[in-house]
Amino acid sequence: MAIANQAKNREQREQLPALKNKAYFNYGGQGPMPAQALAAIQKTFASIQEMGPFSSKTFGWSMEQTEKTRVAIATELGAPPETITFTENTTIGCNIALWGIDWQPGDRILLTDCEHPGIIATVQEIQRRFGVEMSVCPIMDTLNQGNPAAVIAEHLHPNTRLVVLSHILWNTGQVLPLAEIVKVCHNSKGATKVLVDAAQSVGVLPLNLTEIGVDFYAFTGHKWLCGPEGTGGFYLHPDARESLNPTFIGWRGVVQDEVGNPASWKPGGLQFEVATSAYPLYAGLLEAIAFHNQWGTAEERYQRILELSQYLWQKLADSPGIECLRTSPPQSGLVSFQLDKKRLDSGATHLSLVQFLEKQNYLVRLILNPNCVRACVHYFTEESEIDRLVDMISSF
Repeated sequence: MAIANQAKNREQREQLPALKNKAYFNYGGQGPMPAQALAAIQKTFASIQEMGPFSSKTFGWSMEQTEKTRVAIATELGAPPETITFTENTTIGCNIALWGIDWQPGDRILLTDCEHPGIIATVQEIQRRFGVEMSVCPIMDTLNQGNPAAVIAEHLHPNTRLVVLSHILWNTGQVLPLAEIVKVCHNSKGATKVLVDAAQSVGVLPLNLTEIGVDFYAFTGHKWLCGPEGTGGFYLHPDARESLNPTFIGWRGVVQDEVGNPASWKPGGLQFEVATSAYPLYAGLLEAIAFHNQWGTAEERYQRILELSQYLWQKLADSPGIECLRTSPPQSGLVSFQLDKKRLDSGATHLSLVQFLEKQNYLVRLILNPNCVRACVHYFTEESEIDRLVDMISSF
């Protein structure tokens, strides 16, 4: 990395208190908040108390701050602000789409075999309640060869109303060709819609959801965006608006008449927002987004993530007793690897490796399917951290 970039990286890391006492490789689980985001949250909570927690001044001010954050999120996603619904996390966003469809017996939902348990459980319950058929396509097999869009096309059925997939697979780090998949689904006999679990892609990939044409895109603010937990969102394509009905309903999503009765839904994504939220968290997310943009553009940050993930991948691949899941450089900041058969046969486990590393303040995570260890790098990760992590793994 050039000297100028090294200085910029040091300045960025100094704003992340969580990185001062550990080697952190768990951005796919939760990102560390920058100091400016923490300060914004504290300041906003204090300001609300000063103005009066329940007052017209506080309400107007909170709504103004909320809309500023909505615009910032929409800019990151390449989408109009009115298409964004605030949620608490990715799973709630997925649930807005999954429960908002008017399911009929015989309808089908297609998932990949790399989806998060929370999404699988939701689809299973929809299957039980409404007589919907669930099928799974083998996307994990395409990690190193094959065409994910073609695999999905092979598993579509005329009654497939929805395909549920992740933009970046949380277990292997594979980036799916979303625009191609959306085109395949929309051109299918059933004009199938696409719901994306974007927990691992927002804050990593440069995005333009308007160009991609995806129907539903659910994301969180607390992972790669390094915002506070309890912040997230849901993107609803304008053309898919009529296909969803709200499930959870509250005052934030309705227009009231002159006597205060619900008269209609608010437009766009607003209708899926329910009631009071911790609005100061939005101020924290707004500052977290600004923090990233201080370093560089979304494309510049992504390219740096790729440089660092390739560096980690190569170091791991060159280390005896370690096998990376990918046989080529990663497409994202997630790098998954396994101990080889010899080490596993000797009694080592991936869980014990994760626990060993955490005792040394090197934070990675265990993945159960496939059974492996996942390490994540962000654009401000340092090569020296990666070197120490790989040395520590080799010493296990």
